[in-house]
Amino acid sequence: MRQTTRIGLTMGDPAGIGPEIVLRAYQTLAQSGQSDLVIIGVKSILEAVARTLHFNVDFVDGEKEFGSWPKVALIETPTHIRDVAVGEVSAEAGQLAYAAVEKATQLAMQAKLDAIVTAPLSKDALNLAGHSYAGHTELLAHLTGCSGTVMMLAHGSLRVSHVSTHVSVSKVPVLVTPERIRHVINLTADALKAFGIQRPRIAVAALNPHAGEGGLFGTEDQEIILPTIESIQDPTIEVTGPHPGDTVFVKGAAGQFDAIIAMYHDQGHIPIKLLGFRIDPKSGVFTELGGINITLGLPIIRTSVDHGTAFDIARKSIANPQSMIEAIEFANKLTKGKHDLNSAPP
Repeated sequence: MRQTTRIGLTMGDPAGIGPEIVLRAYQTLAQSGQSDLVIIGVKSILEAVARTLHFNVDFVDGEKEFGSWPKVALIETPTHIRDVAVGEVSAEAGQLAYAAVEKATQLAMQAKLDAIVTAPLSKDALNLAGHSYAGHTELLAHLTGCSGTVMMLAHGSLRVSHVSTHVSVSKVPVLVTPERIRHVINLTADALKAFGIQRPRIAVAALNPHAGEGGLFGTEDQEIILPTIESIQDPTIEVTGPHPGDTVFVKGAAGQFDAIIAMYHDQGHIPIKLLGFRIDPKSGVFTELGGINITLGLPIIRTSVDHGTAFDIARKSIANPQSMIEAIEFANKLTKGKHDLNSAPP
């Protein structure tokens, strides 16, 4: 591993706030010395955003030079697209966002980047551009040739991994299988150990209200989730559950668990965003955007913001880079943790 880690930042959907929060985060962290940052994206778009922010920056070739604000390392993605309509979903923007993720993934797979951090893209734009993926997680799984990825969200001490994500709620019970639950628990435990937690405490949330209430509200918790938990014999982790979903996240936020396994998208996303997001009641503007997304099970390290493209405030110079900054900091932690685990004696 390099003496200093190198982290690639994809620009996200250029019609949204991605380029702005990437530049703001770069400005904040470039002098920290934790890592060398390089942006992957389209120079002309990033230059236009830099002008709206009144940033006097000099973009340099990120494949040959390291940046240090206001010198910004950039690896350009080729494009024949001249214009992107700001604040609108389009195939053109989707293609540019895809190209940045594809390039960053290639570099990470070649060990030219130690980790990638992705700015938000539009699933609609991605699909309009001919890339049929439900989101970053599925796209990255395809680009790295792996399956069985897991989405983990984190804010502060609360970490939540998901058994299922971008599927209809009606399909969730079918996806709650012993194999998938064990896989999610194992990947979550590995990530927690990379964070320096020697014996992770993992709580598994129930699928049904009140953990099924003895079968009154569903049998999956007693027939599938509980036996799966009881079958785990790993002495290096502590797994409990199924815990009722209406209280387990409160306990997790209080530090009683190191991570929680959620059964479906909204069950896990709502607690994280409730803790990490703040909105001004008068203006409706988000004042805090805490929380990050980590993809577990990839051969590369990838973190991301935990919010969308915010087309409504694109190019207005008011986007909050907090989640992007947190995602970069987590990528640093995971890179260091992975190195420490690999270097530890057997």
